[in-house]
Amino acid sequence: MQLRADALPQQLAKALRPIYTIYGDEPLLAQEAADAIRAAARAQGYGERKVFTVAGAYFDWGPVLGAAQALSLFAERQFIEIRIPSGKPGKEGSEALQRYCAALPEDVVTLVTLPKLDKTQTNSAWFSALDGAGVTVRVDPVDRRALPQWIAQRLVAQGQRVPEGEVGQRTLAFFADRVEGNLLAAHQELQKLALLHPKGELSFEQIESAVLNVARYDVFKLSEAVLAGHVPRLLRMLEGLEAEGEAAVLVHWSLAEDIRALKRVRDAVDAGKPLPMALRESRVWGAKERLFERIVPGLRAADLTRLVEAAQVCDGLVKGLRHPDWPLDAWAALRRLALMLAETVVARGPRLVLQA
Repeated sequence: MQLRADALPQQLAKALRPIYTIYGDEPLLAQEAADAIRAAARAQGYGERKVFTVAGAYFDWGPVLGAAQALSLFAERQFIEIRIPSGKPGKEGSEALQRYCAALPEDVVTLVTLPKLDKTQTNSAWFSALDGAGVTVRVDPVDRRALPQWIAQRLVAQGQRVPEGEVGQRTLAFFADRVEGNLLAAHQELQKLALLHPKGELSFEQIESAVLNVARYDVFKLSEAVLAGHVPRLLRMLEGLEAEGEAAVLVHWSLAEDIRALKRVRDAVDAGKPLPMALRESRVWGAKERLFERIVPGLRAADLTRLVEAAQVCDGLVKGLRHPDWPLDAWAALRRLALMLAETVVARGPRLVLQA
């Protein structure tokens, strides 16, 4: 049974399942989910805890299988954790996990923790066995659009809140800007606010003075901001990536790949292919697929030719070449290319607004 992370507390309150699997690439939410399962198990008498970390190709699964069948020496019930940091148990591990799930004893609760998994891994026999035997919780990063609401909910949980209306929205947006891409830091800043100020309403000035700028930016999230035509956010992200020491070549690759993909899809549509087919053939999916669906119909051949030429010039600039009509600094050139793409998106199609 698969659950969202926010639905786990309600499930734990109803009944404790014999095995839980947590996977995903958001450390804070994964840790909170695991802590909630441990706490529920302790409350129901699962006092003895054993932890196994699967590391290396020659991990011995015998003790894991034996632990679940052994009687506890110190408590009537056992809590067993199986940590697989690589997300790849291997052939022997796959067989062991399937045997483990097929013979779960009544006096054992098991927690399996995994990193983010790809489609092949989630379709594997071992993962299907885990999912079929208990509860599977996927923890995903909180994206920028949902981050202000996430912050607001966390504030309410600790007895604090922002003002109603536009002032409150501006306050949450400011907070989100400072912690984007770094949920652990967001959690720490929230805890700091609980220590600095009493329960009740927090002003913008109180949050502004307390919350540090601990955002981390992602090249691929930058791509979404550019394709959404959100100029303030893309400029902020470029500044953050530069400050974090990200390679200008990687940022250029991301922007240029978007431009090339837009051209491929537009050319395919002009050749008579339906847009969904053109997107699939160009391997555009997920959040970008939705953005492309809005962008491509309004694009003109001249727009794409201009953008492709600009990407070629920028490619030389980030590798140390010069161009008389472009800035010498690689990051200034990247800002120019990103703005050209964003402005084209805004001019040729409906603007997609991401929260600032």
